[in-house]
Amino acid sequence: MISVQLLEKVKKIPPAYESEVESFIDAILEKKVDPPAMTSPKRVIGLLKGKMKMSPDFDDPLEEFKDYM
Repeated sequence: MISVQLLEKVKKIPPAYESEVESFIDAILEKKVDPPAMTSPKRVIGLLKGKMKMSPDFDDPLEEFKDYM
C-alpha cells in the first residue's frame, strides 16, 4: 500500500479510535525493531563427554521381550 493512501485512511479514522490505532502502530514498531529475546543459549558440543557411560549390554534384547522374538 502506498504511504499516501495509508495516510488518507488514517485521517478518516474517528477521533474515538485514534488512540487504539496509535497503540497498534506502536506495537508493530516494537515488534519490528526489538524482536523478543526468546532465543535459547547456544549448546556446547561435547559438554557431557566422559561424564556419561552406557552399559556394555545396552543393545542386547530385554528379558521382557524374549517371548516376542
